[in-house]
This record gives sequence, structure tokens and C-alpha cells, in this order.
Amino acid sequence: MESHGRAASWISWLGVSLAALGIADATWLTITHYTAKVALVCPDTGIINCAKVTASSYSMILGIPVALLGLGFFVTMLLLQLPAAWQTKNSYLIWGRLALAASGILMVFWLVYVELFRLNAICLYCTGSHVLAFLLFVVTAIGTAQLAE
Repeated sequence: MESHGRAASWISWLGVSLAALGIADATWLTITHYTAKVALVCPDTGIINCAKVTASSYSMILGIPVALLGLGFFVTMLLLQLPAAWQTKNSYLIWGRLALAASGILMVFWLVYVELFRLNAICLYCTGSHVLAFLLFVVTAIGTAQLAE
């Protein structure tokens, strides 16, 4: 499908801003994963327990920290949210951006399920990443719909 419309400029700048916040959050989570010297500054008892979530067996996928995967996701989304990326007529890029944003939501569903039903603990920093990934999906879906007009 070839796009004929044009996404509003606010789509790009909101997407870039959300992705940049995601990069900051995922960078912090990645640093804390690799460095025991850095504290998460989050309660470590009760339902809000960042340490329990970030140190669990679910914090790695195929030996890769979930935080690092999140960092890669947000960096890629930042590049795909740049104004030049929204001005392209390349359907692979348009639909690839939407597919990546959707895959981020699928990962969020899995991670929230793990936090609530497997670990019985919530990480506030992780929740920040989840909210940012959701908002990025919404912005990307709106922008993609505008391109299809």
C-alpha cells in the first residue's frame, strides 16, 4: 500500500519525545542491571518492588536483559519517529514502524502479566517504560492512519 497523506508534524515531535523518555528510562534500567553499585531508588518490599522484578528470571530473554531490549526498542522508535521518517512514502518503513510499535505493546502485555501474576510485584521504572511504549503505539497508529488518508 502506498501512502498518499501526510502525518501532522506534532506526531513526529511527540513520538520523538516519548521515545527519548523511553531511552532515558531503559538506559537507567540497563545500567542498574549491569551495575550492582547503582540503586533503583524504588521500594524493595511489598507490591512495589523494583529489585524483585529486575532481578527475576523474567528479566532476561535468551540471555539478553529485557532492559537492554527495551533500550533497543526505544532507540529504533526514536529514529522511526523523526520527521524524515514520517515523510517517506516507503510502505515497508510505514508499516514496519507500526509493526514495531505493536510488538512493543505485545511485550508490555507479557511483562505486565509477569509482574502481576507471576512475581506479584511491580517495578515503577518498568511501568514507566510500559506507559511510554503504549503512548508510542497510539501516536504511531494515529500517524499511520493520517498517512493512509
